[in-house]
Amino acid sequence: MPAAFVRLEALPLTVNGKLDRQALPPPADAAYARRSYAPPQGEIETALAQIWAELLGVERVGRHDHFFELGGHSLLAVQLLSRAVDLGLKFSAADLFMFTWVLAWK
Repeated sequence: MPAAFVRLEALPLTVNGKLDRQALPPPADAAYARRSYAPPQGEIETALAQIWAELLGVERVGRHDHFFELGGHSLLAVQLLSRAVDLGLKFSAADLFMFTWVLAWK
């Protein structure tokens, strides 16, 4: 399932006729499929939401959002874990891969 949907008039192609991935436009914030927004609750959720927003380049992160559905990947997950440790939070990469926001931070 794609993380975002961007409508294009035509796919950009290389001179060889293959898809030119470098020429694809980045998705706007509104292109990401989302549930209704529920703001983070408490200090920990708010701090993590701020880290997610910075790493993912999105305007806001809600408590029902999922890191990988918003465009996160393994390299960003490592950065997320590092920043969380700086805040004194402890959870594993497995926790991040397994759970959505609500399950992991409740």
